[in-house]
Amino acid sequence: MNDYSSERMVRSRAPQQGGPPLWLLGGITLGLLACGVALLAALGGIPPLPYEDPAAVLDYFRAHSAAAQVSAVFVFASSVPLTIYAATASARLRQLGVTAPGATIALAGGVLAAGGLGLSGLLLWTLSRPEVNAGGALVNALYYLTFLTGGVAHVVMLGLLTAGLAVPALILRLLPRALAWTGLGIAVAAELTTAVLIWPPIAPLLPVARFAALIWLVVVGVMLPERRARQNETLGGPA
Repeated sequence: MNDYSSERMVRSRAPQQGGPPLWLLGGITLGLLACGVALLAALGGIPPLPYEDPAAVLDYFRAHSAAAQVSAVFVFASSVPLTIYAATASARLRQLGVTAPGATIALAGGVLAAGGLGLSGLLLWTLSRPEVNAGGALVNALYYLTFLTGGVAHVVMLGLLTAGLAVPALILRLLPRALAWTGLGIAVAAELTTAVLIWPPIAPLLPVARFAALIWLVVVGVMLPERRARQNETLGGPA
């Protein structure tokens, strides 16, 4: 028996470390972000979009700085479990035999999505400070950055996380086909939100794609197996 065979036997006998439950991480991310959005609307009303009336943006953050600060805490906090989800999901895919870029794409997309979300929360917190929201031009610039990092950048990268999970799951039959195809559709919608940079009126697609992706990730956290079914191990090689 050569050294390579011995190493494979040792690995096969070693217990797999699954990490925290994916459904729990996804649920915490979704819950924290939903709370942040809901609290901002409940305490301060629905904020104007950054490309609307600059005076309305300035008035909103001057009048509702406390609401912005509370929302910012929840938005920033939601980026933490999303990062852990991406790392855990990537490791799970590799344990399931995924050796193609899917697992790495999921990890990179999830980390970047969490980074955009966290930065958006910090920018929103900055907008809540009285010494900052006194200046009109500065408020509008920061609000644009909040919108871009927590909106377009976050959703597009979230689409990469979704696609990185959906494609290997579809090829290796790790998830029901309908669920995997749904994930691909959500990923496409998330990537299409890039068009907001060209045509801002389609900005309502951002929350739709965001929450659809997060709900899908929670469902995948429940459905994704920890071990690959024996009949799937002989299908067409690794994905």
